[in-house]
Amino acid sequence: MARKLKTYQTSLGFFDLAIAAPSMKAALEAWGADSNLFHQGAAKESDDPDVIAAAMEKPGIVLRRAVGSDGPFGEHAKLPTDLGGTRPTKAARKSKGPGAKRPSSRPVDKAAEQKAALAFEKEQSRRELERAKEEAARRKEHERRQQAVDKAQAALDKAEQEHAKQAAAIQADIETLEKKSQTEQARWDKEKARLEAALRRARG
Repeated sequence: MARKLKTYQTSLGFFDLAIAAPSMKAALEAWGADSNLFHQGAAKESDDPDVIAAAMEKPGIVLRRAVGSDGPFGEHAKLPTDLGGTRPTKAARKSKGPGAKRPSSRPVDKAAEQKAALAFEKEQSRRELERAKEEAARRKEHERRQQAVDKAQAALDKAEQEHAKQAAAIQADIETLEKKSQTEQARWDKEKARLEAALRRARG
């Protein structure tokens, strides 16, 4: 059975956020918060009937409005126009005097609640599917990069092996030539001594 939804609000960056979700945890996940904003006092369950109505129309979808404004929440919101001005305090935004909004006393529409809860689960499934696709794409890109790295490493290893083989062959040739040079030098030293001796004898 689908869980009953509640509407939660917070402020992140330049926007106020609202969402209809079954729990604070679900709201934090949808907002992408990396800490418990509710424990920090930066998020709350909304009692504003307009906010609740807007969130229940699109359960599971993060709605936005410019921070500090009292405009309607929507999927897309413009940046605040008074970024350089003084931001209203939480107390000022919560209470607007005698005309402040009060929680709605409308009777609970069980069918609407059930429909909103099912819509939330559908939106949650869509987000999870998107995350799974993104993760699969990241894995595929990582595998592609790893294959490229492995291929380059294999080419380097092969080239190093070929170089070592060629260097070993050259070194063997050098050693062979060195031996030939030594043999020739020894032969020449012996031959030279013999010829010089003959020359001395000829000279008397």
